[in-house]
Amino acid sequence: MAPTYEPTSTPDASEETTLLHVSAAGPSTLDTTCRDITDVNATKRSYLRKIVLYGGVFTLTVGFVFVVLSRISKETTFQSTASASYHQFPDDFSWGAATSSYQIEGATNEGGRGLSIWDTFCQKPGKIADNSTGDVACDHYHRFREDVQLMKELGLKAYRFSIAWPRIFPNGNDEKPNPEGISFYNHLIDELLKNDIEPWVTLYHWDLPQALEDSYGGWLNTLIVEDFGTYATTCFEAFGDRVRNWITINEAWTVAVQAYEDGTKAPGKVVNPPVDVYVAGHHLLLAHARAASIYKRDFAPTQHGMIGMSNCGDFRYPLDPASLEDSMAAERAMVFQYSWFTDPLVYGDYPDEMRARLGDRLPKFTPTDSQELVDSLDFMGLNHYSTLYASTSSSPSHYDGYWNDMDVEFSSDDAWRKNYMGWSTNPDGCKELLLWIGRRYPTLPIVITENGTSEYEPDMNTAIADEGRRQYFESYIRASGEAIDLGVHLIGYFAWSLFDNFEWEYGYTRRFGLCHVDFQTLERTPKSSALWYRDTIRAHGSNLQRSGQR
Repeated sequence: MAPTYEPTSTPDASEETTLLHVSAAGPSTLDTTCRDITDVNATKRSYLRKIVLYGGVFTLTVGFVFVVLSRISKETTFQSTASASYHQFPDDFSWGAATSSYQIEGATNEGGRGLSIWDTFCQKPGKIADNSTGDVACDHYHRFREDVQLMKELGLKAYRFSIAWPRIFPNGNDEKPNPEGISFYNHLIDELLKNDIEPWVTLYHWDLPQALEDSYGGWLNTLIVEDFGTYATTCFEAFGDRVRNWITINEAWTVAVQAYEDGTKAPGKVVNPPVDVYVAGHHLLLAHARAASIYKRDFAPTQHGMIGMSNCGDFRYPLDPASLEDSMAAERAMVFQYSWFTDPLVYGDYPDEMRARLGDRLPKFTPTDSQELVDSLDFMGLNHYSTLYASTSSSPSHYDGYWNDMDVEFSSDDAWRKNYMGWSTNPDGCKELLLWIGRRYPTLPIVITENGTSEYEPDMNTAIADEGRRQYFESYIRASGEAIDLGVHLIGYFAWSLFDNFEWEYGYTRRFGLCHVDFQTLERTPKSSALWYRDTIRAHGSNLQRSGQR
Protein backbone atom coordinates (compact mmCIF):
# COMPACT_ATOMS: atom_id res chain seq x y z
CA MET A 1 0.00 0.00 0.00
CA ALA A 2 1.34 3.47 -0.95
CA PRO A 3 2.38 5.79 1.92
CA THR A 4 -0.06 8.64 2.72
CA TYR A 5 1.08 12.28 2.83
CA GLU A 6 -1.06 14.80 4.73
CA PRO A 7 0.67 18.31 4.70
CA THR A 8 -0.52 20.70 7.40
CA SER A 9 -0.95 24.53 7.06
CA THR A 10 0.29 25.15 10.62
CA PRO A 11 3.68 27.02 10.62
CA ASP A 12 6.58 25.57 12.57
CA ALA A 13 7.70 27.09 15.94
CA SER A 14 10.32 29.49 14.52
CA GLU A 15 7.84 30.98 12.09
CA GLU A 16 5.27 31.46 14.82
CA THR A 17 7.80 33.35 17.00
CA THR A 18 8.75 35.72 14.16
CA LEU A 19 5.19 36.48 13.13
CA LEU A 20 3.97 37.19 16.64
CA HIS A 21 6.98 39.31 17.83
CA VAL A 22 5.90 42.74 19.25
CA SER A 23 8.19 45.34 20.85
CA ALA A 24 7.76 45.70 24.56
CA ALA A 25 7.54 49.47 24.17
CA GLY A 26 4.53 49.12 21.95
CA PRO A 27 4.13 49.43 18.23
CA SER A 28 5.85 52.50 16.65
CA THR A 29 5.47 53.51 12.94
CA LEU A 30 8.87 51.95 12.16
CA ASP A 31 7.90 48.94 14.13
CA THR A 32 4.59 48.81 12.28
CA THR A 33 6.28 49.20 8.90
CA CYS A 34 8.91 46.61 9.73
CA ARG A 35 6.27 44.32 11.06
CA ASP A 36 4.25 44.74 7.83
CA ILE A 37 7.32 43.99 5.72
CA THR A 38 8.14 41.10 7.96
CA ASP A 39 4.59 39.85 7.67
CA VAL A 40 4.68 40.06 3.86
CA ASN A 41 8.01 38.28 3.68
CA ALA A 42 6.89 35.64 6.15
CA THR A 43 3.73 35.08 4.18
CA LYS A 44 5.75 34.67 0.96
CA ARG A 45 8.05 32.23 2.68
CA SER A 46 5.07 30.35 3.99
CA TYR A 47 3.54 30.12 0.52
CA LEU A 48 6.87 29.05 -0.95
CA ARG A 49 7.27 26.36 1.71
CA LYS A 50 3.79 25.12 0.96
CA ILE A 51 4.44 25.12 -2.78
CA VAL A 52 7.68 23.19 -2.28
CA LEU A 53 5.99 20.83 0.15
CA TYR A 54 2.98 20.13 -2.09
CA GLY A 55 5.17 19.97 -5.16
CA GLY A 56 7.39 17.39 -3.49
CA VAL A 57 4.42 15.36 -2.42
CA PHE A 58 2.92 15.53 -5.92
CA THR A 59 6.20 14.50 -7.54
CA LEU A 60 6.71 11.66 -5.08
CA THR A 61 3.11 10.47 -5.45
CA VAL A 62 3.26 10.53 -9.26
CA GLY A 63 6.53 8.62 -9.16
CA PHE A 64 5.13 6.03 -6.78
CA VAL A 65 1.97 5.57 -8.82
CA PHE A 66 4.09 5.14 -11.95
CA VAL A 67 6.14 2.42 -10.27
CA VAL A 68 3.04 0.64 -8.97
CA LEU A 69 1.27 0.79 -12.32
CA SER A 70 4.37 -0.49 -14.08
CA ARG A 71 4.57 -3.41 -11.67
CA ILE A 72 0.85 -4.17 -12.06
CA SER A 73 1.24 -4.02 -15.82
CA LYS A 74 4.12 -6.48 -15.72
CA GLU A 75 2.22 -8.81 -13.36
CA THR A 76 -0.90 -8.60 -15.52
CA THR A 77 1.13 -9.36 -18.62
CA PHE A 78 2.73 -12.33 -16.86
CA GLN A 79 -0.63 -13.62 -15.65
CA SER A 80 -2.13 -13.16 -19.11
CA THR A 81 0.79 -15.04 -20.64
CA ALA A 82 0.51 -17.76 -18.00
CA SER A 83 -3.22 -18.04 -18.63
CA ALA A 84 -2.61 -18.34 -22.36
CA SER A 85 0.03 -21.01 -21.77
CA TYR A 86 -1.97 -23.22 -19.41
CA HIS A 87 -5.43 -24.69 -19.49
CA GLN A 88 -8.10 -23.42 -17.14
CA PHE A 89 -11.23 -25.54 -16.91
CA PRO A 90 -14.54 -23.93 -15.85
CA ASP A 91 -15.07 -23.41 -12.12
CA ASP A 92 -18.17 -25.62 -12.17
CA PHE A 93 -16.48 -28.43 -14.13
CA SER A 94 -17.23 -31.86 -12.61
CA TRP A 95 -14.01 -33.68 -11.72
CA GLY A 96 -14.62 -37.25 -10.65
CA ALA A 97 -13.92 -40.96 -10.86
CA ALA A 98 -16.21 -43.81 -11.78
CA THR A 99 -16.98 -47.40 -10.75
CA SER A 100 -19.81 -49.90 -11.22
CA SER A 101 -21.73 -52.05 -8.76
CA TYR A 102 -20.78 -55.57 -9.83
CA GLN A 103 -17.13 -54.61 -10.28
CA ILE A 104 -16.56 -53.30 -6.75
CA GLU A 105 -19.42 -54.01 -4.34
CA GLY A 106 -19.06 -57.72 -3.58
CA ALA A 107 -21.59 -59.01 -1.03
CA THR A 108 -23.49 -60.70 -3.85
CA ASN A 109 -25.35 -62.90 -1.36
CA GLU A 110 -25.97 -60.25 1.30
CA GLY A 111 -28.52 -57.56 2.00
CA GLY A 112 -31.35 -59.25 0.15
CA ARG A 113 -29.66 -58.95 -3.24
CA GLY A 114 -30.86 -61.28 -5.99
CA LEU A 115 -28.76 -62.97 -8.66
CA SER A 116 -27.59 -60.97 -11.67
CA ILE A 117 -26.69 -62.24 -15.12
CA TRP A 118 -23.03 -61.69 -14.21
CA ASP A 119 -23.28 -63.99 -11.20
CA THR A 120 -24.48 -66.67 -13.60
CA PHE A 121 -22.08 -65.82 -16.42
CA CYS A 122 -19.07 -66.13 -14.11
CA GLN A 123 -20.02 -69.74 -13.36
CA LYS A 124 -19.75 -70.76 -17.02
CA PRO A 125 -16.42 -72.49 -17.75
CA GLY A 126 -13.97 -70.45 -19.81
CA LYS A 127 -15.90 -67.16 -19.67
CA ILE A 128 -13.64 -65.39 -17.15
CA ALA A 129 -9.88 -65.33 -17.76
CA ASP A 130 -8.89 -66.26 -14.19
CA ASN A 131 -12.13 -68.09 -13.30
CA SER A 132 -12.93 -65.39 -10.75
CA THR A 133 -16.21 -63.71 -9.79
CA GLY A 134 -17.44 -60.46 -8.29
CA ASP A 135 -18.55 -62.17 -5.09
CA VAL A 136 -16.07 -60.10 -3.05
CA ALA A 137 -14.45 -57.78 -5.59
CA CYS A 138 -13.32 -54.66 -3.65
CA ASP A 139 -15.82 -55.33 -0.83
CA HIS A 140 -17.12 -51.79 -1.27
CA TYR A 141 -20.43 -52.87 0.24
CA HIS A 142 -18.74 -53.13 3.64
CA ARG A 143 -16.03 -50.52 3.13
CA PHE A 144 -17.88 -47.66 1.47
CA ARG A 145 -17.24 -45.22 4.32
CA GLU A 146 -13.47 -45.61 4.18
CA ASP A 147 -13.68 -45.49 0.39
CA VAL A 148 -15.48 -42.15 0.55
CA GLN A 149 -12.76 -40.83 2.86
CA LEU A 150 -10.20 -41.90 0.27
CA MET A 151 -12.16 -40.04 -2.39
CA LYS A 152 -12.11 -36.94 -0.21
CA GLU A 153 -8.34 -37.22 0.30
CA LEU A 154 -7.93 -37.45 -3.48
CA GLY A 155 -9.95 -34.26 -3.90
CA LEU A 156 -12.77 -35.78 -5.97
CA LYS A 157 -15.62 -33.38 -6.56
CA ALA A 158 -17.91 -36.07 -7.96
CA TYR A 159 -18.26 -39.84 -7.83
CA ARG A 160 -20.04 -41.90 -10.45
CA PHE A 161 -21.35 -45.25 -9.25
CA SER A 162 -24.08 -47.62 -10.36
CA ILE A 163 -27.00 -49.11 -8.50
CA ALA A 164 -27.35 -52.88 -8.70
CA TRP A 165 -30.85 -53.54 -10.04
CA PRO A 166 -31.05 -56.93 -8.23
CA ARG A 167 -30.17 -55.20 -4.96
CA ILE A 168 -33.29 -53.04 -5.32
CA PHE A 169 -35.56 -55.66 -6.93
CA PRO A 170 -34.08 -59.13 -6.35
CA ASN A 171 -36.31 -60.60 -9.05
CA GLY A 172 -36.30 -57.55 -11.27
CA ASN A 173 -39.98 -56.67 -10.94
CA ASP A 174 -40.92 -57.48 -7.35
CA GLU A 175 -44.04 -55.91 -5.91
CA LYS A 176 -41.97 -53.93 -3.39
CA PRO A 177 -38.31 -52.87 -3.38
CA ASN A 178 -35.78 -54.48 -1.07
CA PRO A 179 -35.40 -52.15 1.97
CA GLU A 180 -31.83 -53.31 2.66
CA GLY A 181 -30.81 -52.34 -0.85
CA ILE A 182 -32.45 -48.92 -0.53
CA SER A 183 -30.72 -48.47 2.83
CA PHE A 184 -27.25 -49.26 1.46
CA TYR A 185 -27.44 -46.67 -1.30
CA ASN A 186 -29.01 -44.12 1.04
CA HIS A 187 -26.02 -44.47 3.36
CA LEU A 188 -23.56 -44.21 0.45
CA ILE A 189 -25.22 -41.09 -0.95
CA ASP A 190 -25.39 -39.44 2.47
CA GLU A 191 -21.73 -40.22 3.11
CA LEU A 192 -20.73 -38.68 -0.20
CA LEU A 193 -22.69 -35.50 0.41
CA LYS A 194 -21.34 -35.22 3.96
CA ASN A 195 -17.88 -35.07 2.39
CA ASP A 196 -18.85 -32.59 -0.35
CA ILE A 197 -18.74 -35.16 -3.14
CA GLU A 198 -21.52 -34.98 -5.72
CA PRO A 199 -23.12 -38.36 -6.54
CA TRP A 200 -23.60 -39.26 -10.22
CA VAL A 201 -25.80 -42.35 -10.32
CA THR A 202 -26.00 -44.90 -13.13
CA LEU A 203 -29.15 -47.02 -13.10
CA TYR A 204 -27.85 -49.86 -15.27
CA HIS A 205 -24.23 -50.95 -15.60
CA TRP A 206 -24.85 -54.47 -16.95
CA ASP A 207 -26.01 -56.42 -13.86
CA LEU A 208 -29.50 -57.35 -15.04
CA PRO A 209 -31.52 -59.44 -12.56
CA GLN A 210 -31.14 -63.06 -13.63
CA ALA A 211 -34.87 -63.60 -13.00
CA LEU A 212 -35.75 -61.29 -15.90
CA GLU A 213 -33.34 -63.13 -18.19
CA ASP A 214 -34.95 -66.42 -17.20
CA SER A 215 -38.57 -65.30 -17.39
CA TYR A 216 -38.65 -63.48 -20.72
CA GLY A 217 -35.15 -63.21 -22.22
CA GLY A 218 -33.99 -59.92 -20.75
CA TRP A 219 -33.08 -57.27 -23.30
CA LEU A 220 -34.49 -59.30 -26.19
CA ASN A 221 -38.05 -58.78 -24.93
CA THR A 222 -39.98 -55.53 -24.98
CA LEU A 223 -41.37 -56.30 -21.51
CA ILE A 224 -38.08 -55.08 -20.07
CA VAL A 225 -38.96 -51.48 -20.95
CA GLU A 226 -41.82 -51.40 -18.46
CA ASP A 227 -39.80 -53.15 -15.75
CA PHE A 228 -36.89 -50.75 -16.21
CA GLY A 229 -39.28 -47.81 -15.92
CA THR A 230 -40.60 -49.16 -12.61
CA TYR A 231 -37.09 -49.73 -11.28
CA ALA A 232 -36.02 -46.23 -12.33
CA THR A 233 -39.08 -44.67 -10.70
CA THR A 234 -38.24 -46.41 -7.44
CA CYS A 235 -34.70 -45.00 -7.53
CA PHE A 236 -35.91 -41.49 -8.33
CA GLU A 237 -38.32 -41.67 -5.39
CA ALA A 238 -35.77 -43.09 -2.96
CA PHE A 239 -32.68 -41.07 -3.86
CA GLY A 240 -33.73 -38.15 -6.07
CA ASP A 241 -34.03 -35.69 -3.21
CA ARG A 242 -30.21 -35.81 -2.99
CA VAL A 243 -29.10 -37.03 -6.44
CA ARG A 244 -28.99 -34.37 -9.16
CA ASN A 245 -27.21 -36.31 -11.90
CA TRP A 246 -28.64 -39.50 -13.40
CA ILE A 247 -27.31 -41.82 -16.10
CA THR A 248 -29.84 -44.37 -17.31
CA ILE A 249 -27.73 -46.96 -19.13
CA ASN A 250 -24.01 -47.49 -19.47
CA GLU A 251 -22.68 -48.44 -22.92
CA ALA A 252 -25.74 -49.87 -24.65
CA TRP A 253 -23.42 -50.66 -27.56
CA THR A 254 -21.35 -53.02 -25.38
CA VAL A 255 -24.46 -54.76 -24.09
CA ALA A 256 -25.92 -55.26 -27.57
CA VAL A 257 -22.78 -56.23 -29.51
CA GLN A 258 -20.64 -58.03 -26.95
CA ALA A 259 -23.50 -59.92 -25.28
CA TYR A 260 -25.46 -60.94 -28.40
CA GLU A 261 -22.80 -61.20 -31.11
CA ASP A 262 -19.32 -61.54 -29.58
CA GLY A 263 -20.57 -63.46 -26.55
CA THR A 264 -17.90 -61.96 -24.28
CA LYS A 265 -20.34 -60.17 -21.95
CA ALA A 266 -23.28 -61.54 -19.97
CA PRO A 267 -25.58 -63.19 -20.82
CA GLY A 268 -23.39 -64.31 -23.73
CA LYS A 269 -26.38 -65.35 -25.82
CA VAL A 270 -25.14 -65.72 -29.40
CA VAL A 271 -28.12 -67.15 -31.27
CA ASN A 272 -29.09 -64.84 -34.12
CA PRO A 273 -26.63 -61.93 -34.17
CA PRO A 274 -27.86 -60.24 -37.38
CA VAL A 275 -31.19 -59.63 -35.63
CA ASP A 276 -30.65 -59.92 -31.87
CA VAL A 277 -27.97 -57.23 -31.69
CA TYR A 278 -30.38 -54.61 -33.01
CA VAL A 279 -33.39 -55.86 -31.06
CA ALA A 280 -31.43 -55.63 -27.80
CA GLY A 281 -30.15 -52.18 -28.78
CA HIS A 282 -33.71 -51.07 -29.58
CA HIS A 283 -35.01 -52.11 -26.18
CA LEU A 284 -32.08 -50.46 -24.42
CA LEU A 285 -32.98 -47.18 -26.13
CA LEU A 286 -36.66 -47.53 -25.27
CA ALA A 287 -35.77 -48.31 -21.64
CA HIS A 288 -33.67 -45.15 -21.44
CA ALA A 289 -36.48 -43.10 -23.00
CA ARG A 290 -39.05 -44.52 -20.57
CA ALA A 291 -36.91 -43.73 -17.51
CA ALA A 292 -35.99 -40.26 -18.80
CA SER A 293 -39.58 -39.33 -19.63
CA ILE A 294 -40.70 -40.41 -16.15
CA TYR A 295 -37.94 -38.37 -14.54
CA LYS A 296 -38.57 -35.25 -16.59
CA ARG A 297 -42.32 -35.40 -16.06
CA ASP A 298 -42.62 -36.48 -12.44
CA PHE A 299 -39.36 -35.66 -10.67
CA ALA A 300 -37.19 -33.04 -12.39
CA PRO A 301 -39.61 -30.14 -11.69
CA THR A 302 -39.10 -30.58 -7.93
CA GLN A 303 -35.73 -32.36 -7.73
CA HIS A 304 -34.02 -30.05 -10.25
CA GLY A 305 -31.66 -32.70 -11.62
CA MET A 306 -30.56 -33.77 -15.06
CA ILE A 307 -30.53 -37.12 -16.85
CA GLY A 308 -28.46 -38.60 -19.65
CA MET A 309 -27.04 -41.81 -21.10
CA SER A 310 -23.41 -42.96 -21.35
CA ASN A 311 -22.45 -44.20 -24.79
CA CYS A 312 -19.07 -45.53 -25.78
CA GLY A 313 -17.19 -43.92 -28.63
CA ASP A 314 -13.79 -44.44 -30.19
CA PHE A 315 -12.38 -42.12 -32.82
CA ARG A 316 -11.56 -43.37 -36.31
CA TYR A 317 -9.17 -41.62 -38.66
CA PRO A 318 -9.38 -42.56 -42.35
CA LEU A 319 -6.38 -44.74 -43.14
CA ASP A 320 -5.86 -42.71 -46.29
CA PRO A 321 -7.16 -39.17 -45.77
CA ALA A 322 -7.18 -38.65 -49.54
CA SER A 323 -9.45 -41.64 -50.06
CA LEU A 324 -13.19 -40.92 -50.14
CA GLU A 325 -13.89 -44.58 -49.35
CA ASP A 326 -11.67 -44.53 -46.26
CA SER A 327 -13.19 -41.25 -45.09
CA MET A 328 -16.66 -42.76 -45.46
CA ALA A 329 -15.51 -45.88 -43.61
CA ALA A 330 -14.21 -43.80 -40.69
CA GLU A 331 -17.47 -41.86 -40.49
CA ARG A 332 -19.52 -45.04 -40.75
CA ALA A 333 -17.59 -46.70 -37.93
CA MET A 334 -18.38 -43.85 -35.54
CA VAL A 335 -22.00 -43.68 -36.64
CA PHE A 336 -22.42 -47.43 -36.07
CA GLN A 337 -21.01 -47.04 -32.57
CA TYR A 338 -21.86 -43.67 -30.99
CA SER A 339 -24.65 -42.36 -33.22
CA TRP A 340 -26.55 -45.65 -33.18
CA PHE A 341 -27.44 -44.84 -29.56
CA THR A 342 -27.48 -41.04 -29.75
CA ASP A 343 -29.27 -40.05 -32.97
CA PRO A 344 -32.60 -41.52 -31.78
CA LEU A 345 -32.38 -39.52 -28.55
CA VAL A 346 -31.78 -36.26 -30.41
CA TYR A 347 -33.49 -36.71 -33.79
CA GLY A 348 -36.03 -39.47 -33.08
CA ASP A 349 -34.67 -42.17 -35.38
CA TYR A 350 -31.63 -44.24 -36.25
CA PRO A 351 -28.92 -42.78 -38.50
CA ASP A 352 -29.70 -42.86 -42.21
CA GLU A 353 -26.50 -44.82 -42.86
CA MET A 354 -27.74 -47.65 -40.65
CA ARG A 355 -31.25 -47.65 -42.10
CA ALA A 356 -29.83 -47.89 -45.61
CA ARG A 357 -27.56 -50.83 -44.79
CA LEU A 358 -29.82 -52.83 -42.48
CA GLY A 359 -33.26 -52.38 -43.96
CA ASP A 360 -35.97 -54.23 -42.03
CA ARG A 361 -33.48 -55.74 -39.58
CA LEU A 362 -33.28 -52.38 -37.85
CA PRO A 363 -36.44 -52.03 -35.71
CA LYS A 364 -38.77 -49.09 -36.23
CA PHE A 365 -39.90 -46.59 -33.64
CA THR A 366 -43.59 -45.86 -33.24
CA PRO A 367 -44.70 -42.21 -33.03
CA THR A 368 -45.09 -42.70 -29.27
CA ASP A 369 -41.57 -44.14 -29.05
CA SER A 370 -40.11 -41.19 -30.91
CA GLN A 371 -41.97 -38.75 -28.71
CA GLU A 372 -40.37 -40.30 -25.61
CA LEU A 373 -36.95 -40.52 -27.26
CA VAL A 374 -36.54 -36.97 -28.52
CA ASP A 375 -35.29 -34.51 -25.89
CA SER A 376 -34.69 -37.33 -23.40
CA LEU A 377 -31.10 -36.15 -22.89
CA ASP A 378 -29.96 -33.28 -20.71
CA PHE A 379 -26.35 -34.24 -21.47
CA MET A 380 -24.46 -36.83 -23.50
CA GLY A 381 -22.18 -39.24 -21.66
CA LEU A 382 -19.06 -40.40 -23.47
CA ASN A 383 -16.94 -43.40 -22.51
CA HIS A 384 -13.74 -43.07 -24.53
CA TYR A 385 -10.53 -45.08 -24.47
CA SER A 386 -8.95 -45.62 -27.88
CA THR A 387 -8.39 -44.57 -31.50
CA LEU A 388 -7.80 -46.54 -34.70
CA TYR A 389 -7.56 -46.09 -38.46
CA ALA A 390 -10.55 -47.12 -40.57
CA SER A 391 -10.60 -48.26 -44.17
CA THR A 392 -12.90 -50.08 -46.57
CA SER A 393 -12.93 -53.85 -46.24
CA SER A 394 -10.50 -55.54 -48.58
CA SER A 395 -12.42 -58.83 -48.74
CA PRO A 396 -15.99 -60.01 -48.08
CA SER A 397 -16.86 -61.13 -44.55
CA HIS A 398 -17.43 -64.83 -43.93
CA TYR A 399 -20.22 -64.23 -41.41
CA ASP A 400 -23.27 -62.05 -40.98
CA GLY A 401 -23.86 -59.65 -38.15
CA TYR A 402 -22.94 -56.25 -36.78
CA TRP A 403 -19.32 -56.16 -37.90
CA ASN A 404 -20.25 -57.22 -41.41
CA ASP A 405 -22.99 -54.58 -41.49
CA MET A 406 -20.48 -51.89 -40.57
CA ASP A 407 -18.05 -53.21 -43.22
CA VAL A 408 -14.92 -51.46 -41.93
CA GLU A 409 -11.36 -52.69 -41.43
CA PHE A 410 -9.38 -51.31 -38.50
CA SER A 411 -5.65 -50.80 -38.12
CA SER A 412 -3.28 -49.02 -35.77
CA ASP A 413 -0.15 -46.89 -36.00
CA ASP A 414 3.18 -48.12 -34.69
CA ALA A 415 3.76 -44.66 -33.21
CA TRP A 416 0.70 -44.93 -31.00
CA ARG A 417 1.27 -46.32 -27.54
CA LYS A 418 -0.49 -49.61 -26.72
CA ASN A 419 -1.74 -50.24 -23.20
CA TYR A 420 -2.03 -53.60 -21.43
CA MET A 421 -5.40 -54.20 -23.07
CA GLY A 422 -3.69 -53.86 -26.44
CA TRP A 423 -5.65 -50.69 -27.17
CA SER A 424 -4.05 -47.89 -29.18
CA THR A 425 -3.94 -44.66 -27.20
CA ASN A 426 -3.90 -41.31 -28.97
CA PRO A 427 -5.12 -38.20 -27.11
CA ASP A 428 -5.62 -36.29 -30.36
CA GLY A 429 -8.29 -38.84 -31.18
CA CYS A 430 -10.11 -37.83 -27.98
CA LYS A 431 -10.09 -34.19 -29.03
CA GLU A 432 -11.24 -35.03 -32.55
CA LEU A 433 -14.06 -37.22 -31.22
CA LEU A 434 -15.30 -34.46 -28.92
CA LEU A 435 -15.31 -32.06 -31.87
CA TRP A 436 -17.15 -34.62 -34.02
CA ILE A 437 -19.82 -35.15 -31.35
CA GLY A 438 -20.12 -31.39 -30.82
CA ARG A 439 -20.75 -30.85 -34.52
CA ARG A 440 -23.32 -33.65 -34.84
CA TYR A 441 -25.22 -32.73 -31.66
CA PRO A 442 -24.50 -29.02 -31.14
CA THR A 443 -27.19 -28.28 -28.55
CA LEU A 444 -26.19 -30.74 -25.81
CA PRO A 445 -23.37 -30.63 -23.24
CA ILE A 446 -20.96 -33.57 -23.04
CA VAL A 447 -19.63 -35.38 -19.99
CA ILE A 448 -16.71 -37.80 -20.31
CA THR A 449 -18.17 -40.47 -18.04
CA GLU A 450 -15.24 -42.88 -18.49
CA ASN A 451 -11.64 -42.49 -19.62
CA GLY A 452 -8.66 -44.49 -18.47
CA THR A 453 -6.09 -47.16 -19.18
CA SER A 454 -4.96 -50.57 -18.01
CA GLU A 455 -1.21 -50.87 -17.47
CA TYR A 456 1.06 -53.85 -16.85
CA GLU A 457 1.28 -54.03 -13.05
CA PRO A 458 2.64 -57.40 -11.93
CA ASP A 459 3.33 -56.21 -8.39
CA MET A 460 2.40 -53.39 -6.05
CA ASN A 461 5.64 -51.42 -6.48
CA THR A 462 5.13 -51.33 -10.24
CA ALA A 463 1.49 -50.42 -9.78
CA ILE A 464 2.14 -47.50 -7.46
CA ALA A 465 4.67 -45.95 -9.85
CA ASP A 466 2.17 -45.96 -12.74
CA GLU A 467 3.80 -43.36 -14.96
CA GLY A 468 2.10 -44.73 -18.05
CA ARG A 469 -1.33 -44.10 -16.54
CA ARG A 470 -0.32 -40.68 -15.28
CA GLN A 471 0.84 -39.71 -18.77
CA TYR A 472 -2.35 -41.09 -20.24
CA PHE A 473 -4.53 -38.96 -17.95
CA GLU A 474 -2.38 -35.89 -18.49
CA SER A 475 -2.53 -36.16 -22.28
CA TYR A 476 -6.24 -36.97 -22.45
CA ILE A 477 -7.29 -34.25 -20.02
CA ARG A 478 -5.12 -31.81 -21.97
CA ALA A 479 -6.88 -32.92 -25.17
CA SER A 480 -10.21 -32.34 -23.44
CA GLY A 481 -9.10 -28.82 -22.55
CA GLU A 482 -8.13 -28.20 -26.17
CA ALA A 483 -11.60 -29.29 -27.25
CA ILE A 484 -13.13 -26.82 -24.79
CA ASP A 485 -10.89 -24.08 -26.23
CA LEU A 486 -12.32 -24.93 -29.66
CA GLY A 487 -15.88 -24.51 -28.47
CA VAL A 488 -16.93 -27.98 -27.29
CA HIS A 489 -19.38 -27.79 -24.37
CA LEU A 490 -17.65 -30.32 -22.11
CA ILE A 491 -18.86 -30.05 -18.51
CA GLY A 492 -17.26 -33.00 -16.71
CA TYR A 493 -14.58 -35.69 -16.67
CA PHE A 494 -14.64 -39.01 -14.80
CA ALA A 495 -11.52 -41.14 -14.63
CA TRP A 496 -12.00 -44.89 -15.01
CA SER A 497 -11.60 -46.25 -12.52
CA LEU A 498 -11.30 -45.25 -8.89
CA PHE A 499 -10.14 -48.78 -7.97
CA ASP A 500 -8.59 -51.82 -9.53
CA ASN A 501 -11.62 -54.11 -9.75
CA PHE A 502 -13.30 -57.09 -11.37
CA GLU A 503 -12.70 -56.30 -15.04
CA TRP A 504 -15.51 -58.37 -16.56
CA GLU A 505 -14.28 -61.24 -18.74
CA TYR A 506 -10.69 -60.42 -17.74
CA GLY A 507 -11.43 -61.01 -14.07
CA TYR A 508 -8.64 -59.52 -11.94
CA THR A 509 -5.95 -59.82 -14.63
CA ARG A 510 -6.38 -56.20 -15.81
CA ARG A 511 -6.08 -53.12 -13.62
CA PHE A 512 -7.53 -49.71 -14.46
CA GLY A 513 -7.53 -48.18 -10.98
CA LEU A 514 -6.27 -44.87 -9.70
CA CYS A 515 -5.91 -46.85 -6.48
CA HIS A 516 -4.22 -50.23 -6.21
CA VAL A 517 -6.28 -52.92 -4.51
CA ASP A 518 -4.63 -55.95 -2.93
CA PHE A 519 -7.30 -58.56 -3.59
CA GLN A 520 -6.01 -60.71 -0.73
CA THR A 521 -6.09 -58.06 1.99
CA LEU A 522 -8.37 -55.57 0.16
CA GLU A 523 -6.03 -52.75 1.14
CA ARG A 524 -6.33 -49.66 -1.06
CA THR A 525 -3.24 -47.63 -2.00
CA PRO A 526 -3.33 -44.51 -4.20
CA LYS A 527 -1.05 -44.73 -7.21
CA SER A 528 1.05 -41.84 -8.47
CA SER A 529 -1.61 -41.16 -11.10
CA ALA A 530 -4.14 -40.62 -8.30
CA LEU A 531 -1.90 -38.04 -6.62
CA TRP A 532 -1.35 -36.29 -9.94
CA TYR A 533 -5.10 -36.27 -10.58
CA ARG A 534 -5.67 -34.81 -7.10
CA ASP A 535 -3.31 -31.95 -7.90
CA THR A 536 -4.95 -31.40 -11.29
CA ILE A 537 -8.39 -31.16 -9.69
CA ARG A 538 -7.08 -28.61 -7.18
CA ALA A 539 -5.62 -26.56 -10.02
CA HIS A 540 -8.76 -26.86 -12.21
CA GLY A 541 -6.43 -28.20 -14.88
CA SER A 542 -4.25 -25.08 -14.86
CA ASN A 543 -1.20 -27.27 -14.25
CA LEU A 544 -1.52 -28.52 -17.83
CA GLN A 545 0.47 -26.60 -20.41
CA ARG A 546 -1.22 -26.14 -23.73
CA SER A 547 0.28 -28.30 -26.47
CA GLY A 548 1.91 -25.42 -28.31
CA GLN A 549 3.58 -24.12 -25.13
CA ARG A 550 5.44 -27.27 -24.10
